[in-house]
Amino acid sequence: MIEAVGVVVPARDEAELVGACVHALRDALRQLPSGVSAAVCVVADRCRDTTAAVARAAFGDLAGVVVECRSARTIGEVRDFGLARVRRLLDAPAAGTLLLSTDADTRVTPGWARAHLARARQGYHAIAGTAELSTPFSTSARALRRYEDILGRARTPAGHGSVYGANLGIRADAFDAVGGFGPCATGEDHDLWRRLGRAGFRRCFEALAPVVTSARLHGRAPDGLAALLRSLVPEPDCCGGRP
Repeated sequence: MIEAVGVVVPARDEAELVGACVHALRDALRQLPSGVSAAVCVVADRCRDTTAAVARAAFGDLAGVVVECRSARTIGEVRDFGLARVRRLLDAPAAGTLLLSTDADTRVTPGWARAHLARARQGYHAIAGTAELSTPFSTSARALRRYEDILGRARTPAGHGSVYGANLGIRADAFDAVGGFGPCATGEDHDLWRRLGRAGFRRCFEALAPVVTSARLHGRAPDGLAALLRSLVPEPDCCGGRP
């Protein structure tokens, strides 16, 4: 039985958006069933702005910690570092802990944590949710339709087939068994998902656990959501997101 939920939020110069991210997490974690503890770790990774201060101010009564890191780490290592910190706070058995990953430019929906927990309690070791966009990423109707098609596939029995670090749940014992995110500089979410599958862990796609994320076309991860959006945009259309 899952009795604890830990969330990691990597953040690099996200002072404009991290406050809304933390507020949304606070609302979502309040909807967890009684008896389930929860905590959040925001990792302010080599930030040059006020990301850490904004995140701390947004926490309110939310359990967790904001950690400022100055040493160079890959995105996989940042997620691993934050999850290790939040697990120390929760102090729960690995088999009873659900680890959730999101991003600082992302707002989880109110039922997000509850939907991930429900799937974990059904026996799934890893859950991949969908990512909706906060603003249109293109002026091309065709590009927008192509992304809507991706979201639409999430509502089919086969699932959407996409994995986002901004919306991923993993049971901690499965996470430990495959070595966590590891030192991946990009694609850490897909790499972890593949390793979980190869190890025989049960995985599923969940349309009822969406997040709303920024539509930037140039993100931190070379092969992340921003890269997917760019691949859908016909050149020279490039209206989406700030670098």
